[in-house]
Amino acid sequence: MKQISSVQNPFIKSLVQLQDKAKARKQSGTFLIEGQREINLALKGGYTLQTVLFVPEIITNAAVQNMVPETVACIEITKEVYQKLAYRDTTEGILAVAETKSLALADLNLSKNPLILVAEAIEKPGNIGAILRTADAANIDAVIIANPKADLYNPNVVRSSVGCLFTRQIATDSTENVIAFLKVNNINFYSATLQNSTSYHTQNYTLPTALVVGTEATGLTQAWREQSTSNIIIPMQGEIDSMNVSVAAAILLFEAKRQRGF
Repeated sequence: MKQISSVQNPFIKSLVQLQDKAKARKQSGTFLIEGQREINLALKGGYTLQTVLFVPEIITNAAVQNMVPETVACIEITKEVYQKLAYRDTTEGILAVAETKSLALADLNLSKNPLILVAEAIEKPGNIGAILRTADAANIDAVIIANPKADLYNPNVVRSSVGCLFTRQIATDSTENVIAFLKVNNINFYSATLQNSTSYHTQNYTLPTALVVGTEATGLTQAWREQSTSNIIIPMQGEIDSMNVSVAAAILLFEAKRQRGF
């Protein structure tokens, strides 16, 4: 089995670039996954692993072989090399180089009565990760990121989603194309916005539905407000008029799930 002990190794340097640079991830079509749970979820979600790197003092070769397909190349690395690559403070001693997936709207495989979450222009990877965790908890059909501002394979997204990046169908595209996709597929969409809105719980989400949320700072763009089936609002009883986007998404999604009898 191949072993790497130097942080100056060219392959290790290329992996550091994968962690740090969205351009490197896009050019190579690969990204890093850290942790046993995340790697298992990626495999379950149909992601292809190219290479697994592990620290034998932390996780045994036998455990690694039981986790990944035989076709995946495995490399033993030292703790020093692992610390150069690892993104989390806690360590499990294993990383994987995985191939990215298509994020095209056309690749989504929706049910006959889909429930979708659309999030527009979310910049913070932590918020994207939290949204994906909410989507997984609600077991919805798909998450669509309109006008994406962050790379979905950013290590912060992988980390904050605790692997839920791999458990949901995800697509990205422009707001214009996402709206067109929803209309062509006869999916009602409800835009969470302050303007010309009705309370979220008064709407019917039992038909094909997309719930649309935007950033706390700027909200949704005009196209969503003007073309939605209905604009909805979560009534606020305190002094402020907004909440974290992942919290808003959770409230809306679980109201839809309630109406659908879970």
